[in-house]
Amino acid sequence: MSSSPSKRRRMEPDDGQPAAQEENSRPSEKPPSQPETEGQTPKASAAAERLARFKALQARAKDSAKTNLKEASRENQRLASDPNELKAVNRKRDVAAHKLLKADIEDAGGDFERKRAWDWTVDESEQWDKRVKKKAAARDNNAFQDYAAESHKVYKRQLRNIAPDMGQYEKDKMALIEKAAASGGLDIVETETGELIAIDKDGSFYSTADSTSFASNKPDKAAIDRLVGDLQRADDQRMKKRRDRMAQGDQDEDVTYINEKNKQFNQKLSRFYNKYTEDIRDNFERGTRI
Repeated sequence: MSSSPSKRRRMEPDDGQPAAQEENSRPSEKPPSQPETEGQTPKASAAAERLARFKALQARAKDSAKTNLKEASRENQRLASDPNELKAVNRKRDVAAHKLLKADIEDAGGDFERKRAWDWTVDESEQWDKRVKKKAAARDNNAFQDYAAESHKVYKRQLRNIAPDMGQYEKDKMALIEKAAASGGLDIVETETGELIAIDKDGSFYSTADSTSFASNKPDKAAIDRLVGDLQRADDQRMKKRRDRMAQGDQDEDVTYINEKNKQFNQKLSRFYNKYTEDIRDNFERGTRI
């Protein structure tokens, strides 16, 4: 209790005025700081702001993970249901692996084509070269020549898409040979080398130009399904080309061309000669041409 008067005397100025009045009259040495929000210090405010940003980033990462999981599951479902998508993905993976292997070998200073040829035999290499040459020839021979040539190209393309069942073919062939041999129309002769040869006595077993036995053949359901599938693919391709032509704005025009080059040539003729042949074309449309 005795120490409080001495403390009070030290805090008072020499002239005897109260310290509170001196502090009010004294100008402030520092500018007043900005008011603190809700009684927080600047450090606490910055920490709270960083915490809020961190929580927002966590929420965004969680949402992104959920979205990626949904997209991955949807992609897996689409690949499982659509084999074309799976083929496309496998093709992209093979192309990426091919480019990566080529880059690694070239970075190491090796010859990529030479090293890749080690995995192929001579026969496989010749077959591959023949296939590449055949594809290049087919790609160059895509111009219209005549309807017979177009039909031949369609026929060859259909033959490439046929996958014959050779096992069933051999089974049907042996059944027909046994039936013909039992009826006496076919003789089975064994040669000196042990090879069996079928000899047609009356010429009714092997087909000729005058044979009509193919008319009595009844294909199985799988063969009919293949034929129906081929017709549907041809119809889909025809409709796709028609939609492409309609997308180009040709649905209101008369088709006077057989391919794209012929269309461009007809457009060039129309651009130069339509003004001279307008009367003739109008007479053709009215049916009043003399």
